[in-house]
Amino acid sequence: MMSTKAFTLVSAVERELLMGDKERVNIECVECCGKNLYVGTNDCSIYHFLLEEQSLPAGTATFTATKQLHRYLGLRKPVSELRAASALHRLLVLCDYSITLIHMLSLEPVPSGARIKGAMALALNENPVSGDPFCVEVCIISVKRRTIQVFMVYEDRVQIVREVSTPEQPLAVAVDGHFLCLALTTQYIILNYSTGAAQDLFPYCSEEKRPIVKRIGRQEFLLAGPGGLGMFATVAGISQRAPVHWSENVIGAAVCFPYVLALDDAFITVHSMLDQQQKQTLPFREGHILQDFEGRVIVATSKGVYILVPLPLEKQIQDLLASHRVEEALVLAKGARRNIPKEKFQGMYRRILQQAGFIHFAQLQFLEAKELFRSGQLDVRELISLCPFLLPTSSSFARSHPPLHEYADLNQLTQGDQEKVAKCKRFLMSYLDEVRSTEVVRSYKEDVDTALLKLYAEVGHASLLDLLVSANACLLADSAAWLEKHKRYFALGLLYHHNNQDAAAVQREEYHTRLALLYLDAVLQRTPGASGSGAEVMETQAKLRRLLQKSDLYRVHFLMERVRGADLPMERAILHGKLEEHEQALRTLALELGDFPAAEDYCAWRSMGREPAYRRRLFHTLLALYLGPGPSPPASASASAPFSTELAVAAVDLLNRHAAEFDVAQVLQLLPGTWSVQLLCPFLTGAMRDSTHARRTAQVALGLATSENLIYKHDQMKVKRSSFRLSDKQLCQVCHRPFCEPVFVRYPTGDLVHTHCASSRHTNPSAPRPGPRT
Repeated sequence: MMSTKAFTLVSAVERELLMGDKERVNIECVECCGKNLYVGTNDCSIYHFLLEEQSLPAGTATFTATKQLHRYLGLRKPVSELRAASALHRLLVLCDYSITLIHMLSLEPVPSGARIKGAMALALNENPVSGDPFCVEVCIISVKRRTIQVFMVYEDRVQIVREVSTPEQPLAVAVDGHFLCLALTTQYIILNYSTGAAQDLFPYCSEEKRPIVKRIGRQEFLLAGPGGLGMFATVAGISQRAPVHWSENVIGAAVCFPYVLALDDAFITVHSMLDQQQKQTLPFREGHILQDFEGRVIVATSKGVYILVPLPLEKQIQDLLASHRVEEALVLAKGARRNIPKEKFQGMYRRILQQAGFIHFAQLQFLEAKELFRSGQLDVRELISLCPFLLPTSSSFARSHPPLHEYADLNQLTQGDQEKVAKCKRFLMSYLDEVRSTEVVRSYKEDVDTALLKLYAEVGHASLLDLLVSANACLLADSAAWLEKHKRYFALGLLYHHNNQDAAAVQREEYHTRLALLYLDAVLQRTPGASGSGAEVMETQAKLRRLLQKSDLYRVHFLMERVRGADLPMERAILHGKLEEHEQALRTLALELGDFPAAEDYCAWRSMGREPAYRRRLFHTLLALYLGPGPSPPASASASAPFSTELAVAAVDLLNRHAAEFDVAQVLQLLPGTWSVQLLCPFLTGAMRDSTHARRTAQVALGLATSENLIYKHDQMKVKRSSFRLSDKQLCQVCHRPFCEPVFVRYPTGDLVHTHCASSRHTNPSAPRPGPRT
């Protein structure tokens, strides 16, 4: 059991204030209603105190009790029970098997003398069925054997409404609506006094232990069960909560949500209703009363009265978090929902989730931390700020106050363990990548994307380039400086390009060359047979090839000199391609390396985005290299020329896979006459299909052109067949002067203009435009 400080025991009424030097006076019962505290004693007296509460900064409180009245009832019998009916301003007093009504303030009996006789115990119905606000419903255990009576109590009178027989003698009772929860001699039962229906709960032995029956909420009761269990039961006879384990010698029980308190002869124990665990133990001897009154828990000995002051739930939760008891804190926080206004609870609960997330994060429990951060809607800048310099200098972020954790940065959190620092950063990269596109980070996306770029750049993560080529909000100034610091020059060029500063990226040429040299030196300096270095060298070589292929900013001739003579044929082929020396590149790939797929990929790479003729020229060059050494040898030559056979197979595969890339007439002139048609069936089929498609497309185009020509001829004939009259009274529609000779230009609109005016219209855009010219 891990302890939790949930309650503080505070004295409310000292012995001297209650009874002075009367040694034989003992407390028998207590009742509390608001600030009014009533104490019943064994000498038939009632004391009325006024309680004043003063809160302390630590979350506890002190109480000052002021005696108001003392009334002796004159029966020389103990006051067994006190119950306040605040709606009636009455106090119900059970003494000598009789219930008397007295005024709550004056402690005077009601003038009518109304009382209930023959009562052994009583319980008020806190869920009344009558609906009358000017009466209270009281259930009593009658002195008649095996009988329960229900009364309506008014200001000055009482009225019996029901008498119910029970299977055994009842010893304790609690009531909710029409339902009675009864402790009988050998068992607990639920009894509906309206219908008479009874439901057995579980057995217990009244001779061995004192029964406890307590209403704890609407249609739910708490009972002292066998084996030291506090059992919960509903009016339907079922339990919706797991039992709590308390002492076998429990004297009394109370509920102050979310806790159940139990009193025995030496201790007060506090148990959670949420996880059923014992949370606190307070030493308390000679106690015999434990009751809760509207959220206030009172415990008493025969000589004094004390109050169990609950610490604020938020402080309890913070204490649990400070002890890294995350699960208990979250359970308690969820249970606090019913006691805290909704808006306040939501804000408090989100903060608790965030704090719990940082506890898991510090323990490197990243999956648990991520779920809590998500549920708590964490501002991820709280995480980013643990890594110095990740947030951009322009960021306005300030950490939450009070803080969500106790760490200045990752070094303090991990106590300088760099392996743990690396794990934390890997988690941060993953988490930022997940949340950067969500709505919750929209208002500070620049901070998130810039921090993510810096993390990627710091470790050389492959996603750095993906981030920069996609939509992002990385801040240029911070990101550029960081990329240059970590020598991520290609990424720097992409950053400038994304910010429409291609000129700056193009000026970053020396960096492309320097980066390529760094990769090249790392590859050239590899030590054959060195353990663990093979994978790293291969990764570096892959980066070099990717840079040589994708970048156009490095100095090709300079790098070619460094590569020439080294055992780097693939890199040499890429550089030949950059220099448009395609035959040398393809010769290296196809003939020197024998890597035919790489040769085909080269053709596709270098022709990407180029015109079809350029692409066709590359594929023809490759085919010519395959066929250059001559046709494959006959079968009788066995393996005399295996390399030529491989080239012939490669040529056939190239033609069959890329039929559309070749000029069929040129190919047929190059092919050896010994090759069969079946061998080149896919190529020839594709070529025929393309030729047929091209011929038919040309025929369609010719037909369409012919049709269009006929339409134009028809329009021309229509124009020529029409007539019009030209006289010296008609005016040119451009210069508005008459025609002096029968030379003119006529527009389809019918407008007539001088020939020189028509020509000036085409040279002078500002001239009037009567319409298109025929």
